[in-house]
Amino acid sequence: MKRRLVSTLIGMTMVAVMLGGCGGGTDTTEEAADDTAAEAEADESGDEAASGDLITVGYAQVGHESDWRTANTENYQNTFTAENGYELSFVDADNDNATQIEAVRTFIQQELDYIVIAPIETAGWDTVLEEADSAGIPVIIADREIDSDNYDAFVGTDSVAEGVTAGNWLGEYLDGAEANILVIEGSVGASAALGRTEGFNSVADEHSEWTILDSQSGDFTQSGGQEVMESFIKSYEGQFNVVVCQNDNEAYGAMDAMDAAGITYGVDGDVIIISFDATHDGLQYTLGGKINCDVECNPIQAEIVAEVIQAMEAGEEYPERTIVEDSAFVAPGIESAFATEMTQEILDGRAY
Repeated sequence: MKRRLVSTLIGMTMVAVMLGGCGGGTDTTEEAADDTAAEAEADESGDEAASGDLITVGYAQVGHESDWRTANTENYQNTFTAENGYELSFVDADNDNATQIEAVRTFIQQELDYIVIAPIETAGWDTVLEEADSAGIPVIIADREIDSDNYDAFVGTDSVAEGVTAGNWLGEYLDGAEANILVIEGSVGASAALGRTEGFNSVADEHSEWTILDSQSGDFTQSGGQEVMESFIKSYEGQFNVVVCQNDNEAYGAMDAMDAAGITYGVDGDVIIISFDATHDGLQYTLGGKINCDVECNPIQAEIVAEVIQAMEAGEEYPERTIVEDSAFVAPGIESAFATEMTQEILDGRAY
């Protein structure tokens, strides 16, 4: 990861007062005082203009595929406001990698002060990041990881740790019982999907009594989750007792498919559901016992990004890597060392 401290450049209005000159120069004390007052007024006006300058930030967002993504977008839009000293240029890439890279190039051409990227895919960033580096624009990678170190800071969650938490909870819950597992993965190439898969599989490898029957991408969407689950039901009906969905929206789709097929799930059902994100609706389903365990991925990250930018502006040291803290929640009546039992009070206190 490159390290670059960015100093604040404050534009100052320089007022040059030419005294004397053409016509023989007959300054009086009163005229000099007037000139001094005018100079002071001009300096004050310049200082006000400088202090009113906004820090320009471009945010290349993944898209709007999930409730989590909507909460994350709103967090950025509520943080990077004119009232807080920013001008935000926001692009929803709609899960199109080429569109997102082009958005970053546009930010570079616009000579924005900072660029924030929530990358759709881990690969393919070297060229455009080199362009940003050459233009002297700091880049902050947010939410997801990339296969490059040519950026200034990272702010996001640890998706591998999220997967490990889900696996550890399942092992605790089953207590040695067999598990025949179906996995609905996130978007292909996304670090959140890769990390959650890696983390969960690392725990699954320790359990000889577990079998992962199949794993397919639901693209982090409700429709994708439903489509994959319908296919799973056709292929594995009666053979599975655990469904792992790599975000809440996929879980909603999987539940729709199981409802239609007459398959019970949750605390009182035949199938255990594990989900990720812990959005409001996901936790509502957890509170209701439909989702057994929901591992959080905290979308409230913009304030931390703003703190990094402010440190860069001041020319101060800043963290190159900030991991946003996550939790996990389980349905009422489930005791766990890895997750918190869901309550209405917790749900009411959530910001997203």
